[in-house]
Amino acid sequence: MQVEKVHYDINWSNFKRGTSFFIPCLDTVQAKRTILKVTNRLKYKVLFKVVIEDGVKGLRIWKL
Repeated sequence: MQVEKVHYDINWSNFKRGTSFFIPCLDTVQAKRTILKVTNRLKYKVLFKVVIEDGVKGLRIWKL
């Protein structure tokens, strides 16, 4: 998966319900679209929240 020209290898099979991961990005709308393409294909229900972690803006994604 590529977000803002950075490639991320997410081990989707280990993405369990209630867990989350952080993707740093400036354009959160486009990043959300990119991630939704993958999660919709896998039929995962996810929750997105725009956050700043350690001074870095990005998306935190939880599996529901």
